[in-house]
Amino acid sequence: MAMRPGVLGTWETGVDVQDLEETFSYQRGIPEEKRFSTALDRAGLAGETLTQPRAGVGVVSEHIKLLKALETDGQADLLPTTIDSYTRQNRYAEARAGIEESLTSRRSMLNGFPAVNYGARICRTVTEAVDRPIQVRHGTPDARLLAEISLAGGFTAFEGGGISYNIPYAKNAPLDRTILHWQYVDRLCGLFAEQGIIINREPFGPLTGTMVPPCVSNAVAVIEALLAAEQGVRSITVGYGQCGNLYQDIAAVRCLRRLCREYLDVHGFADVHLSTVFHQWMGGFPQDEAQAFAVISWGTVAAAFSNVTKVITKTPHEAMGIPTAQANAAGLRATHQVLSMFKEQQRMNSAEVERELELCCRETMALLEATLRLGDGDAAVGAVRAFQAGVLDVPFAPSRAARGAIVPVRDIHGAIRLLEFGSLPFDDDLKAVHRDAVAERARAEHRQVSFQMVTDDIYAVSKGRLVGKPR
Repeated sequence: MAMRPGVLGTWETGVDVQDLEETFSYQRGIPEEKRFSTALDRAGLAGETLTQPRAGVGVVSEHIKLLKALETDGQADLLPTTIDSYTRQNRYAEARAGIEESLTSRRSMLNGFPAVNYGARICRTVTEAVDRPIQVRHGTPDARLLAEISLAGGFTAFEGGGISYNIPYAKNAPLDRTILHWQYVDRLCGLFAEQGIIINREPFGPLTGTMVPPCVSNAVAVIEALLAAEQGVRSITVGYGQCGNLYQDIAAVRCLRRLCREYLDVHGFADVHLSTVFHQWMGGFPQDEAQAFAVISWGTVAAAFSNVTKVITKTPHEAMGIPTAQANAAGLRATHQVLSMFKEQQRMNSAEVERELELCCRETMALLEATLRLGDGDAAVGAVRAFQAGVLDVPFAPSRAARGAIVPVRDIHGAIRLLEFGSLPFDDDLKAVHRDAVAERARAEHRQVSFQMVTDDIYAVSKGRLVGKPR
């Protein structure tokens, strides 16, 4: 509350949300079927997987039209509002210029919805125009004002975290500062919870989205879940980005669900409702639409077998830029079809999944325990010190806070392994698993272990394979 006047004074629309009691009153009036946390709770109890796309444009009427199309033509269970890049960087004057240019040209000149510039009143016209629960998705290192305005505007879920919306998105944002800023966001959601209004919070699971080792994304997700729970958040969705090997993806989600529940319970947050989200393939897509639909469907298979609460869908236009509403709806319908076909199928249990589950849990716990030791039990302090020491690291990240010393590569079956470990706190046995797997692939491909394998893997899916083969 001491920080709040300064946050609201950052931009002119902040003055309209000063009265928290009015915001609480408005949120209480939102129908239960439009509350995000309620939809997740019901899906979890029913064992169903909900669908949610990404979408957002800069013109209000066009944004509402887009969301309605996804709701009807795409049959989306949950809706997004993706925020524009200027707003994500707190460059509100430039976002306003984009709005003005959009009005002149009669088409969106922004790559998302500028919620801060529009303010709570216009946000309410968006959230009231649709029938599905709706979430703010963005990528903002400092999302304090965005959270204030969007929650006052009737959104009932808010994505991001101090680590996951810093390391993959920013170059020079200090990690201690972004964690503090996101503690503000989480505390704000905690205040809502104290009023009986449950706002769902979702850390961004895929991180850089490029061959991120499951143990790394899982460790960050658990840490951000703890940071949110400490501030009073009562509905948390932890996520995972598809890596491509079916056994590893299923095992990684099971590991994430198990360890996040365990760490929340041990730290006194047994009352937090936990759900999971699976992000369909975040890497390069084939340009051919038929091939793109195959990638979407493969991701849905992994999501279905993982029994996640929701899946973030992709579109057949991923390789070509911002998708049309029709393409976005088509990706949703393809996902629905696969999920429907899996409803009666049994859970996948195999020796391969069990081996990957044991390995992922050992690795994730090594990262989590080292992080908490560095922080003397404090997850926030531990996270900052862990990244400084390289105990936590993310590959291919723009942030100076990440060493970028770990190098992922696929094994012969397409599972993500490590070519370089950096300073990750793995024992010799864990390292041997990775080295043996990479060496096996090198022998099968009749080449030396090298960084060229990594490069080949990054482009493989866009070229029709999972494992990058020698050129």
